[in-house]
Amino acid sequence: MQLPPPLLKQRMEKDVDEVGKIARFIKSKIEELDRENLANRQKRGCGKGTGVDRSRTATTIQNALRESIHQEHREVVERRVYTVTGTRADEETIDQLIETGDSEQIFQKAIREQGRGQVLDTLADIQERHDAVREVSSAVDHVQDGNKALYKAKSLQKNSRKWMCIAILILLIIIAVVVVGVLKPWKSGNGA
Repeated sequence: MQLPPPLLKQRMEKDVDEVGKIARFIKSKIEELDRENLANRQKRGCGKGTGVDRSRTATTIQNALRESIHQEHREVVERRVYTVTGTRADEETIDQLIETGDSEQIFQKAIREQGRGQVLDTLADIQERHDAVREVSSAVDHVQDGNKALYKAKSLQKNSRKWMCIAILILLIIIAVVVVGVLKPWKSGNGA
């Protein structure tokens, strides 16, 4: 079922407007996160270039990337379903296809009607994007685990410095006691 050119143009313009709205929303969220990161730099120990700042900035970038890839993946799945079936899938169906990666149920009919080659190409493309989204999510999880490990290492380093200072102070006190004990300035030979 092919739409007449005027209807097709209207539908394309509507789709472009929707994508533009989504892009503006995502951009505003990223700008909000950037402002929060700048405000966080004013806190003690969170200045520019510190581990906390780098961690927040990296997380912001990763979340933006993940959201962008997820949104692009969603749009591709919607377009592919429309291309193959000729109908727009509802949000729930698209979510299910993205979460499970199982597109067989939607495409069974299309395979019978349109031929296996086109549908299999579409399925391969969708699966490829699904895998890419999962890889990005996994990478973000690894980075977040790394950030937690960095915070823990920083805490341990602070703790070990504190104990080293205490040990040096105790050592200096012991040395002072030994020196005073050996020299015995109160028992000088001049006064007795």
